[in-house]
Amino acid sequence: MKAYLSLGNNLGNREEMLDKAVSLVGEKAGRVLKRSSFYYSEPWGFRSKNSFVNIVILIDTHLSPTELLHATQEIEFTLGRRKKSNNGVYEDRLIDIDILTYEDMQIQTEELTLPHPLMLERDFVMIPLKEIQEK
Repeated sequence: MKAYLSLGNNLGNREEMLDKAVSLVGEKAGRVLKRSSFYYSEPWGFRSKNSFVNIVILIDTHLSPTELLHATQEIEFTLGRRKKSNNGVYEDRLIDIDILTYEDMQIQTEELTLPHPLMLERDFVMIPLKEIQEK
């Protein structure tokens, strides 16, 4: 099954962290088929002096959507992320991995919504996504 993932961060050696995250996705979630260029952007949804680096990857996975979510959360934890937000407010992060799409599935559970509900509003997602869709 094919899934697009968005990865980003704004702390530490951002590009190196994304490289590590992609490697771990390949080990734990599925084979990485395509990877976008780095996309640099200002924080979205909160203020910070730290800019973001984002990429989008396409993977081939045997995991179900929920299993993929859990695998990406485990990767985030492995790389040092301890919480998704602070009382629902975005903040600086070492790594963030979002599932954008999983095949053409539409899912809405308490834990997971696919396609990602905010992806169309985010240039840092859509520009890298279009880049690898055109490759």
